[in-house]
Amino acid sequence: MKNITVYSKPNCMQCTFTKKFLDEKDISYTTYDVYENEKALKTVKDLGFQSLPVVVIDGEKPFFGFRPDLLEKLA
Repeated sequence: MKNITVYSKPNCMQCTFTKKFLDEKDISYTTYDVYENEKALKTVKDLGFQSLPVVVIDGEKPFFGFRPDLLEKLA
C-alpha cells in the first residue's frame, strides 16, 4: 500500500472531510498539523501550496483540498 500523508490544520473543514473520507474507507495515513509542526509547514510551502489540506501519496502528484475523486482511487 502507498504511504499517504495529510498536512492539515485545526478548524479546517476540507481537512476534516479528507481525513473522514480516508477513515471511512479504512485507508491508513499519517497526518501532520502545520500549526504544531514547523517542518510540516515548510514541506507544504516547499511543495508550492498555500491551501490545506495537502495530500501526498507515494508515486502520485501532491494535491490540495478535499478531492474525493482522487481519494477514491485509493479505496
